[in-house]
Amino acid sequence: MAEALIKERLPDVEINSAGIDALVGRSADKLAIELMGERRISIGGHRAQQLVAPFCTTADMILAMDDSQVAYIGKRYPTCRGKVFKLGKFSDFDIKDPYGGTRTDFEVCLDSIDRGVNEWVERIKLFN
Repeated sequence: MAEALIKERLPDVEINSAGIDALVGRSADKLAIELMGERRISIGGHRAQQLVAPFCTTADMILAMDDSQVAYIGKRYPTCRGKVFKLGKFSDFDIKDPYGGTRTDFEVCLDSIDRGVNEWVERIKLFN
């Protein structure tokens, strides 16, 4: 959901999504697809991929959902330190993974992602 929202707002910036515990090759959750569809954003073609070292070294910036992910990525991929940030950094909030949850869980997650994306997009635009 975060990848799609950032791509929508920054169409000229290359954005890729990868997970720490991604179920590689799986499509987005049906609730995520439904909620994004209500925003007229299609994520039906999304396939999960694992975060791996080459992604980390080529990325200019990596956005994670919570502090534990930021710490994990920094520890596992030391070359990423200094370019890994929490999506909710500026308002200091974590985003809970809704996987396996209810529609309400996905709605709360999407609202949080949207908030974090809005805060980052304004800053990213300053450098592009």
